[in-house]
This record gives sequence, structure tokens and C-alpha cells, in this order.
Amino acid sequence: MREKGHKKRMYKQVDHLLSTYCQGCFLHKQLAADHGRRYAHRFCITQCTVGEQLRRMGNQLNDE
Repeated sequence: MREKGHKKRMYKQVDHLLSTYCQGCFLHKQLAADHGRRYAHRFCITQCTVGEQLRRMGNQLNDE
């Protein structure tokens, strides 16, 4: 079992990543304009290093 506050810290890390790297991302905006939002979202999840890290963190939160 993880120590108290682990989920809270992970949520703060996720929020920090989103606000630092994802909010206003030029690449996401350009991909969405060129290929659609779905394509841009798929790119972020599967190919972007920040998106991959967010996905891993989400999986850890789901496992708890």
C-alpha cells in the first residue's frame, strides 16, 4: 500500500505537466487543424513523450 497523499502528489504532477507542456501546444493545434482533433489527440497519447508519461501516470492511478 502506498503512503498517504500519493494520489494527491500524482494528480499535482499531472496538472503540472498539462499546464507546463500541453496547454497551448503548437504541435497539437497544428495537427488538429491539419488532420482533426482525433488525430492530434492520438498523436499526443501515443507519440508525444509528455503524453506517454501522462498515460503511464494515469494507468498507475487506475491500478490503485
